[in-house]
Amino acid sequence: MSSTELYYLTIEEASRLIHDRRLSSVELTQAHIDRIDSLNDTLHAFLTPTPDLALQQARTADRELAEGRSRGPLHGIPIALKDLCNTKGIRTTYGSLGFNDRVPDSDATVTERLRDAGTAMLGKLTMSELAMMGPPSNGPEARNPWNTAHAPAGSSSGSGVGVSAGLCFGALGSDTGGSIRFPASWNGISGILPSYGRVSRAGVMPLSWSMDNIGPMCRTVEDTAIMLRVIAGSDPRDPTSSPAPVPDYRSLLTGDVRGLRVGVLRSYFDQRPDAVQPDTQAAIDKAVADMAEMGAEIVDVDMPHLEYASVSGACIYITEGYNIFRDAFRDRPDRFGDIVKSYMLTGALFSANDYIQSQRMRSRLKTEVAEVFRRVDLIAGPATVATAVALAEFDAMELLNSVRADSSIFANLTGCPSVSVPCGFSSAGLPIGLQLTGRHLSEPTVLNAAYAYQQSNPLHKQHPSI
Repeated sequence: MSSTELYYLTIEEASRLIHDRRLSSVELTQAHIDRIDSLNDTLHAFLTPTPDLALQQARTADRELAEGRSRGPLHGIPIALKDLCNTKGIRTTYGSLGFNDRVPDSDATVTERLRDAGTAMLGKLTMSELAMMGPPSNGPEARNPWNTAHAPAGSSSGSGVGVSAGLCFGALGSDTGGSIRFPASWNGISGILPSYGRVSRAGVMPLSWSMDNIGPMCRTVEDTAIMLRVIAGSDPRDPTSSPAPVPDYRSLLTGDVRGLRVGVLRSYFDQRPDAVQPDTQAAIDKAVADMAEMGAEIVDVDMPHLEYASVSGACIYITEGYNIFRDAFRDRPDRFGDIVKSYMLTGALFSANDYIQSQRMRSRLKTEVAEVFRRVDLIAGPATVATAVALAEFDAMELLNSVRADSSIFANLTGCPSVSVPCGFSSAGLPIGLQLTGRHLSEPTVLNAAYAYQQSNPLHKQHPSI
């Protein structure tokens, strides 16, 4: 098997080869280390590679499998973590000079669960500074592998690039307002924002106590289902984690969506005809039509206050983020980049009344979303309203303002699971993502619908020319 074929195996395929002893974890891990060495100076996906640790874990995986001990489908699979997941003895910087020398003395719960599943950790991935969109301040911004002159989207930038470019099989990202789904869309991979509380956040950098989520980013929906089962579940270290049992998401991927009711926010986007890029709108329209051909029922739905979601959501997470990081920022403002400075100054200006009014709007949105989900099982739309922008033209604050047309952040505000799956390419060859959102703890429905779509439209088999 050639190196290129190794890089773009799915987790399911690689796991089968490893368990059948036709491929060793060491061989697979070394191939990815070599690829990181070859491409990271161009793509900047990894901030802190950990090749020695990865090979040590791969050797352990091979030995255990040779002894007939399997830890499951992730046993021996090389993965990577966004640089806000604590890793004992390995620096975790939040993409910031302000925390550049931070070395945790314990692992995050998600780090532990992936390690216990037998993965080989290739390193820590580049991210927007403090997960606040824009570039890191302690290293170069990651670059989109489909066109390295373009941005990868944030804040899970390195996670999107690393998976898309074949530098790792799967990665963890975080999502407060789209930070898993945006880079999944722009880099042509799959990524899921789980329900609020579905995955423990213990040992993960907080940006917004009430909106943060951790989730997997992989090349296929099936692979995200495999990773999600491993990291999901209650955790005494995180009192917000859900006690609900964790199903075997992968085993529930039937690919059958007959009778599924899929809502489309047609009137919302019809009122904003210039909000969505034409290539993106065409791809989403085709994806929805494809789901109808597969047996889903398409229903027009409306949320009258959706237009306020981005404004109220931004107020909430910027206010909460300011309260989390204000002391570090006040002590050494010179250690933080311009985007964080803008966020901090904005957060300092929001009043208690602004925050309370935003929470009231959030409650209204929850009521409207609950009403929609009495009529439909899923809401479909674009993961982002536009494809990747050129880095030379990238303005994080302008982009933050423009995403008011996006329908992504309502999932964070309401605690709903939401997945992005590739659904096409722009005329410039840049990926486009379809977003599917379901009611709280409906990950099986969301993943199965995305899986069914991907089976009929296997765009994950197309890879960037790196």
